[in-house]
Amino acid sequence: MDIVINALMGGVMALKDYIALHVLTCLIPAFLLAGGIVNFMARESIISYLGTAARKATAFGIAAGGSFFVAACSCTVIPVSSGIYYGGAGIGPAFIILWVAPAANILSLVYTGSILGSKMVIARLVSALLMSFAVGLVMAYAFRREEKERVPAFQTNGGRTALIDRNSLVLLVLLVVWLLAPNYIVTKGPYWQKVVVWAVGLAIVAAYAWKAIQLEKIKSWLRETWWFVRLIFPLLLLGVFVVGIIGALLPQQWIQTWLGGAGLRQSFLATMIGAVTYFATMTEAPFVDTLMNLGMGKGPALALLLTGPGISLPNWLAVARVFGVKKALVYIPTIIVLGTIVGWVAGFIL
Repeated sequence: MDIVINALMGGVMALKDYIALHVLTCLIPAFLLAGGIVNFMARESIISYLGTAARKATAFGIAAGGSFFVAACSCTVIPVSSGIYYGGAGIGPAFIILWVAPAANILSLVYTGSILGSKMVIARLVSALLMSFAVGLVMAYAFRREEKERVPAFQTNGGRTALIDRNSLVLLVLLVVWLLAPNYIVTKGPYWQKVVVWAVGLAIVAAYAWKAIQLEKIKSWLRETWWFVRLIFPLLLLGVFVVGIIGALLPQQWIQTWLGGAGLRQSFLATMIGAVTYFATMTEAPFVDTLMNLGMGKGPALALLLTGPGISLPNWLAVARVFGVKKALVYIPTIIVLGTIVGWVAGFIL
């Protein structure tokens, strides 16, 4: 009985700390930024560069860069990537989006930085982007014959449109600054100082939006933001609660033995844990933080940060169903191998 009570108390305390320290200064700006990206950026303009006849360097770069702004978990990203693929995009860019959006979107990166520090978030971003190009090349090469039989290029009815207008771009930049400012301006001070910085940023963003953005666009932006909140926030709270329970139950000796240090075995095990476990967007950061406090090495931690949200057992099944079993049998092992290598190398660098 004491074990159950201690486990539940661990979940409650994790939830309490999370709500107190991260919701206001981190999540609110992050959700508004995600909603703004969806609402203000013309996705058709990005997709028009991803056709099967496009230069791989250009298409891969756009797919990876665009995915950075798509906040999605390993399952919710599948409709996005499959829609782009069956709309005419090449298999390389489609699978880059499938990987990068959950593994390194802006919401998860900012949250990772606030919990695990700037070195870990930089390592996560760089690793995810390097892995994305490797994934794109592997998929494009493995299915090159099939690609030649598909449409030569993605056609748009109205041609390429502007990616974003100037006022909306300025607003997105202000949102990014607002999102980063509390945690990067106040690095060691009390939490109330972060709140003050956050409040100043809110006033600036609100004033600019009211002056420069049409009212209908603001309403649409807030609707998109609320969609993200409804989709992610409940899962995030549940994930943090479960992480607290796991932290209270896991024996520290087990973590230190199997996930400590910087060996290839530890990185492979961390990758496999992430590959079969479902993580909602951003829940991987507190989970990894808990394991690191119990003795997990930085290399295996990075491997878990990447594969945890990037793939999962439900993702395996959905990819096989949507893209075909052959593509799943190439994609999943590729991610596992790359994740293991990245974690192993990072263990000697971080």
